Amino acid sequence: MTAPQIQAVIFDMDGILIDSEPVWQIAEHRVMQSLGLPIGFDDALQTTGLRIDQVVGYWYQRFPWEKYDNAAVAKAIVDSVVSHIERHGAPMEGVMEALEYCRASGLRIGLATSSSHALVDAVLGKLQIGDYFDAVESAQDLAYGKPHPEVYLNCAHALGITPTSCLAIEDSFNGLIAARAANMQTLVIPAASQRHQAQWVIAHNQADNLLALPGLLAR
Repeated sequence: MTAPQIQAVIFDMDGILIDSEPVWQIAEHRVMQSLGLPIGFDDALQTTGLRIDQVVGYWYQRFPWEKYDNAAVAKAIVDSVVSHIERHGAPMEGVMEALEYCRASGLRIGLATSSSHALVDAVLGKLQIGDYFDAVESAQDLAYGKPHPEVYLNCAHALGITPTSCLAIEDSFNGLIAARAANMQTLVIPAASQRHQAQWVIAHNQADNLLALPGLLAR
């Protein structure tokens, strides 16, 4: 890709800006086990990138439990993740370098996440990077979260950039589907244990961390 083709970079949050995906999996696993669901820690990988109410609904469809309260279960998971981030949150490798490069290059910078506003506030506050973003969009109040493309389309609109001129950076397959459906260029940065998986072939580009972004945009 050549730099003039890209006018905006839109970041996913969990697993791209902050190493929160393992925290999500732990919290999800613990809460679901407390409800008596027969799922293991690795099973939580199946819901990576989904909005939290979709995660709860996903498991309820497979293992229905009594007194189903999606909002209460979702809040228990989110509260656990927020608490961990406020205490231990740290940026992923290359985050600051990527944001500085985008700013110096005159690129618009967006955030498009399935996570709640509370979690977005916790991450941006903990990492102290909120000022870098020209638009922040959460799928919390949308009809559908990722893999639906609406949150990405909303972010492009808020940035004032056509989706085809945006580069979306994702770590999950559901997020990647959303970005592709929004007709954006894509960069996927999977967790190290998942880099070998064939599913990432649908991304335009793949890298190990955000330190690869400047070189990619300079092509």
